[in-house]
Amino acid sequence: MHFEFSPRTQDLQQRLKTFMAEHVYPNESRYHQHCTGPDRWQPVPVIEELKPLAKQAGLWNLFLPQSDRGAGLTNLEYAPLCEIMGRSPLGPEVFNCSAPDTGNMEVFERYASPELKKQYLEPLLAGEIRSCFAMTEPRVASSDATNIESSIVREGDEYVINGLKWWTSGAGDPRCKVSIFMGKTDPTAAKHKQQSMIVVPMDAPGVKILRMLPVFGYEQAPHGHGEVLFENVRVPAGNLLLGEGRGFEIAQGRLGPGRIHHCMRLIGVAERALEDMCRRVKTRTAFGKTIAEQGTIRADIATSRIEIEQARLLTLKAAWLMDTVGNKAAKAEIAMIKVVAPNVALRVLDRAIQAHGAAGVSPDFELAAAWANSRTLRLADGPDEVHLESIARGELSRTLL
Repeated sequence: MHFEFSPRTQDLQQRLKTFMAEHVYPNESRYHQHCTGPDRWQPVPVIEELKPLAKQAGLWNLFLPQSDRGAGLTNLEYAPLCEIMGRSPLGPEVFNCSAPDTGNMEVFERYASPELKKQYLEPLLAGEIRSCFAMTEPRVASSDATNIESSIVREGDEYVINGLKWWTSGAGDPRCKVSIFMGKTDPTAAKHKQQSMIVVPMDAPGVKILRMLPVFGYEQAPHGHGEVLFENVRVPAGNLLLGEGRGFEIAQGRLGPGRIHHCMRLIGVAERALEDMCRRVKTRTAFGKTIAEQGTIRADIATSRIEIEQARLLTLKAAWLMDTVGNKAAKAEIAMIKVVAPNVALRVLDRAIQAHGAAGVSPDFELAAAWANSRTLRLADGPDEVHLESIARGELSRTLL
């Protein structure tokens, strides 16, 4: 296994780093001011200003492997770019590479009709609209997706949709025009053939956002996470993706690349937290010497570097396997990184918070908000326990008595 990036990919990495340094980092304060201000549920002006610059720089839609609509990068080539973008809370959206839009665009590209692609994929690729993914439900343990109770029922040339979803990320943005909804088309079918996915316009009659759900007190506006009621929502039969009973098939196609993206962004978060910690401890003095000279802090810095390198290499391995042998063969590594990356990011962030003292838990630094966001990713796309069970099952199946 050898990770070697082409000159083009190396050039993209360098240009992305330069763009982040020149345009993204200097505008973070404007981003935070908007996202906590009275107009926080409206699009962020600074992001809209930077999008055209990212397009002009050729740093737009860098995802979408195996598609001429993307940048033509493999999962392995895209992974380090994801890390660079993940270093800033506004980074991914500036380049039109933010969740859940990336995953939804991949679903549209792979499984949607030409009509749906024209209606939704093209404006998503242009950064003109946003989207959400309605899967998790408050009344069941959605870590087991076979529990999902929402219904998708065929009536003539339409499907009628009913269900209550929550943690529908992105639903709070006024630009969110479409949802990909998962529900049951046939409760009597085999366990993994009951679910289907269907495209639902967010302005369809019967779609109602009941409330926005804060994360550890952070609203994460204007993106947000909605509790959304779908009540007798009617959509054309052609909005069903791939066919009845194929929801799990679509989910696996969507979640593999998405997990790589999440994990590499988290490594970017951890890298920046480590840098912040190092800067902080060099400039603060306690008990007659800088904090950087304290043994416990030095151990924290060293341990953080070790853990970040381990997490990055495992994530790159998973991306490489997805490219070379496919998502199914790489399922163990995908599960591993989904456990490792959030936990590493959280440990590094916790050490950085500790090194900053009381300032670390304040809004004056990004650390507390980054910790809150990273903690959710131990649940998103499947909780740690589900992935650990999958890894253990694979190990046991390979061990002979």
